[in-house]
Amino acid sequence: MSYPAEADRLRVVMATPLDQELCDRIVALEPRIDLVWEPSFMPPRRFATDYRGDPGFSRTPQQQQRYESMIDSADALYGIPDMDPVALRRTIAANPRLRWVQTMAAGGGGQVKAAGLSTSELNRVTFTTSAGVHGRPLAEFAMFGLLAGAKMLPQLLEQQKEHLWPPRREMRHLTDQTILVLGTGGIGRQVIGLLGAFGCTVIATSRRETALAGVDEVVHPDNLNDVLSRVDGLVVTLPGTDATRELVGEAVLSAIKPGATVVNVGRGTVIDESALIAALDSGRVGYAALDVFAHEPLPASSPLWDMANVLISPHTAALSAAEPRLIAELFAANAGKLLDGRPLLNRVDTVEFY
Repeated sequence: MSYPAEADRLRVVMATPLDQELCDRIVALEPRIDLVWEPSFMPPRRFATDYRGDPGFSRTPQQQQRYESMIDSADALYGIPDMDPVALRRTIAANPRLRWVQTMAAGGGGQVKAAGLSTSELNRVTFTTSAGVHGRPLAEFAMFGLLAGAKMLPQLLEQQKEHLWPPRREMRHLTDQTILVLGTGGIGRQVIGLLGAFGCTVIATSRRETALAGVDEVVHPDNLNDVLSRVDGLVVTLPGTDATRELVGEAVLSAIKPGATVVNVGRGTVIDESALIAALDSGRVGYAALDVFAHEPLPASSPLWDMANVLISPHTAALSAAEPRLIAELFAANAGKLLDGRPLLNRVDTVEFY
């Protein structure tokens, strides 16, 4: 479906599957958009947040040519073509008028980095992510993981499986715990808000801030050692960059309180998985709830699969039926900013790629 082009407008091409209702909503929210949308060129979605579509879908050579011609006419793209960094690189080289690409992922910077774009291309095209859309679902998963660790979920499940009724024993309570939140972006701030409702003592890392709402103590990442001995729970919300790679390694895991809970809703590369496995084996880490991993899908050979004190979520904690609508609304708001010459939300840092 196309909307007639006029002057001072933005030609947006849909490069990912989306319901017509949401396409119409984008235009209703920002009428200066000329939206180009050809559903027959897109793979069928298997679920609401399926931006890649059915892997069995293919285009005929003629359809592929028409699809690329459509993509190459855009001022802005809604999604990375076929969720493929190679296709993104081809598109940017072929379309000098392209100004902006909206990625579907909160961590879309990784896809941009994988495209291997030149400095001039990175300067010419603005990339934005869906950061913020997933904050609340991921914060809820983080709380689920912290609660599971505090309430001895693995032991309870094993007792139930064996029909055991052991002597009563105390559980731990979040209200008595100190939780360290690594990262204070959109996800981290949502986690902090929920931790406050549970009465936790909250420590958070920040390179810039010295005080944050809902945080009892702010620590620079370089000074983590100053607080680790007080930490009952660790929540990772950081993006995957060179600076954060394996930040949570043996040194961090050996310094937190024995039996602490580790939750990762950021990127899998932030945790040294070998060090985490060793800490889980020794009991230094009592429980881990992991939504992301260094390599996805998690290899079948990973010991994490068979550890009773590990919860594996296959990178699904952020998914919500509301997500496509929220991204569409974010895109429309950013389109207005672009047309008005104002800074866009969630711009990808093309040095660190987050």
